[in-house]
Parts: sequence; structure tokens; C-alpha cells
Amino acid sequence: MNTTRLQLLPIGLDDAGFIYELLNSEGWLKFIGDKQIATIKKAEEYIVNNLMPSYEKHGFGLLKVCLGNGVPIGICGLLKRDYLDYVDLGFAFLPAYEGFGYAYEASNAMVQFGKNQLKSSSILAICKESNTRSLALLNKLGFTKKDKIQPQPDAEELLLLSI
Repeated sequence: MNTTRLQLLPIGLDDAGFIYELLNSEGWLKFIGDKQIATIKKAEEYIVNNLMPSYEKHGFGLLKVCLGNGVPIGICGLLKRDYLDYVDLGFAFLPAYEGFGYAYEASNAMVQFGKNQLKSSSILAICKESNTRSLALLNKLGFTKKDKIQPQPDAEELLLLSI
């Protein structure tokens, strides 16, 4: 999938270095959580166990977001979580590429994909209330707060948004 400035591509094992960097970035650790990806090998395992199965099971998932020159700058895509009734939008970008509109461009493309190709009547998003930048982006995309959810009994409560 391409946008004006970006390519959205499936994530493969050759992306382990990029995934390692992204999952250990300050924003990921603060707003998504520590996935214990301490080595490139752990990043490869994360790709195989957490990212690739969605492509196989659903035909969609989190995609690598690249600039036109092929440099990976983030991930964005739709997920089907067991605890949500509809697909939800997920995104994360390396700090050096925040503030340039890339997250909006990629997320908007994924919302359109969800509506047009997947024919989803609703698209959800989950977000920490303290993540003001992501909430601002979701609002710009047209998402509105719907509820609060707790994905697991010991997990932090998250905002549930819908478009």
C-alpha cells in the first residue's frame, strides 16, 4: 500500500533491527509497554510470534511504514484483538520522524483500507489517556471517545475510541 509519501509493507525477519529500535524507543516503552525485546533475536521472535500470525490469520496487521527511499520510520495497521468487537488502529513511529504528518498519512490510509476493503462498519483505537499526541491524531482522524476498557485484569485502563 502506498500513500503520497509513504510505503506500507508487511514486516519480515529482515526488519528485526528496526523492530528492536522501535520497541525500545521512549514513546513505545512509555505508552505501549516494555515487550522485553533486549536483543535482535528477541525482535525476530516478536515478529514471528506477534506480527506475522495476523497476516496469515486475517490478511492484515501492523505494517512497516517506509519513506519513499525505503527507510523504515514506524509501524501502522489494523489489528483484530480477541477482546474487541471490531478491528483497531495501531501505530508507533521512531522519535526522529514524529511531527511530520507521517502518522496521520499512514493512519488515514489504514482507516480507509478498513472501511473500503475490509468493509468494517466501525474501526476502534485504544490509547492511554496520558498519550496526548496519539489522542490528538485519533481526534484529527475522526475518532471519538467511546468508553474505557481494561484489556487484562492487571492491565492499565485504556480509552476506547471509535470512528
